[in-house]
Amino acid sequence: MQRFIYNIILILGILPATVQAAEPVRIWELAGLSNPESVVYDPAGEALYVSNVNGAADAKDGNGFISRVSPTGEMLELNWVTGLDAPKGLALHNGRLYVADIDSLVEIDIAGAVISNTWTDSNAQFLNDVTAAADGRVFVSDMVTNRIHVLDNGSFSVWLEDAALENPNGLHAENGQLIVGAWGVMTDGFATEVPGHLKTVNLEDKSINSLGSGSPVGNLDGVEPVGGDFYVTDWMAGKLYRIDRAGNATLLLELEQGMADHEYMENDSVIVLPMMNNNTLLGYRVR
Repeated sequence: MQRFIYNIILILGILPATVQAAEPVRIWELAGLSNPESVVYDPAGEALYVSNVNGAADAKDGNGFISRVSPTGEMLELNWVTGLDAPKGLALHNGRLYVADIDSLVEIDIAGAVISNTWTDSNAQFLNDVTAAADGRVFVSDMVTNRIHVLDNGSFSVWLEDAALENPNGLHAENGQLIVGAWGVMTDGFATEVPGHLKTVNLEDKSINSLGSGSPVGNLDGVEPVGGDFYVTDWMAGKLYRIDRAGNATLLLELEQGMADHEYMENDSVIVLPMMNNNTLLGYRVR
């Protein structure tokens, strides 16, 4: 009923396409991280894995590492896996943690807490988010080259290159498609004249479409499913949105710049937000 009323209000022109909803409640905060960019929950290990860039986002400095954190925000192991450069997006598949690291996709054996494989593309520039499809393929966005890479049967290659991706950041694979959080076309560094919105990419024919009308939302980062909608972060504005299948964006929370690639733990109704510029991880209960 709430969604129905909201749609009627939009039709009547009383509210803009982006509205403010009930704000989530902060339930914990973890400090002491180093430019945390992405977080993923492993229910089998009952732990959150957090990527720490620990320096410049494009620097091959060997400073990057992965932390292991409890679902309630206690640090379990700060330097769980080290030896990375600027690790960003994370995805889990078959006991492996996949990490985007500038021009490489890194595979970590979770049980052994060791790097078990690395695939590098010398033409990649800013590998960002990672998602695993149901068929086992692992997709990685290259934000600045408008490319999506794929790891398929041990082979790592460019799967799609298209300016229509509008600098793809967040990825989520579901139902034969990728949901892509577009940053927006960059004009000067990471600046955009028109911010991005959610897009879909068909996994069979690679066709690209906007989710809904394609109205600008923000410089989108993480994309996580919730029911039939998505929780999405805007890195530059420090905002958390809930976006429905028609592309309507509801503002849930506004913090500081650097809200990166989050996780949603559905069983506890908790969103975990890495605040990249503040070196913190925040847990919020959503209502």
